[in-house]
Amino acid sequence: MKLAAQEGMIPGKSLKEKFANLEEYGFEGIEFWGKGIVEREKEIIQASSQSSVKVSTICAGYEGCLLSDKKEERERAIKDIETLLKVASNIGAEGLIVVPIFGPPRLPDLSPWMEIKELERKILIEELKRIGEVAEKVNSLCLLEPLNRYETHFLNRLEEAVEICKEVSSRGVKIMADFFHMNIEEKKIDEAIKKAEGFIYHIHLADSTRLLPGYGHTDFKSGFSALKETGYDKYMALECGIPGKPEEDLPKCVKYLRECGA
Repeated sequence: MKLAAQEGMIPGKSLKEKFANLEEYGFEGIEFWGKGIVEREKEIIQASSQSSVKVSTICAGYEGCLLSDKKEERERAIKDIETLLKVASNIGAEGLIVVPIFGPPRLPDLSPWMEIKELERKILIEELKRIGEVAEKVNSLCLLEPLNRYETHFLNRLEEAVEICKEVSSRGVKIMADFFHMNIEEKKIDEAIKKAEGFIYHIHLADSTRLLPGYGHTDFKSGFSALKETGYDKYMALECGIPGKPEEDLPKCVKYLRECGA
């Protein structure tokens, strides 16, 4: 189990101090927000080279939308994603987390010829083939993230993301599984994880309350057991709120998660 946390959750006046705190709390990785990361590349490489904590992933931060009704916005998203994939490779991250679209559809309803979701799916697959080529070339990953139905109408469950990955057929396009979203959308988290074996390359951790694991009712033990059964050995990053003091709650969370995964 390699635990990571998003940069914004970590106390510290400098990046070097954040890395030091993560190491002290028992973490192995740090996840960065993609916006503005191009300018921080050297700073991040320097900080990670002086620490046992490494960069796990980049989370979104690109402009545009892959499923916009405007071609220029789709192109902007693709270009930004390609740039961030290169940065991810340079800083040693697993890859870039990508959400195809937030909220309701933006494309026109072309039924009865084609339903909106089918049109979106076809467009996304073609975009991901292009993105996948870049990801492969720079040795990085585009990590598709399914979200719950209240945040997006499109791509809610792991099996949907797996099917898209299969059609794209690129080793540069995989998926990310988020326990908060799975707790809403999957009938059984452990079964969903097992069915997605070989496609999950990153994990986000948050409880049902979207606070730190241990502050809700999500069954992490069965999920971790399924990950272990499928041979998952990559990062699991906290993406959640902290109810108390980070310097106290984060070490407690590490202990709780390692007990769940024992």
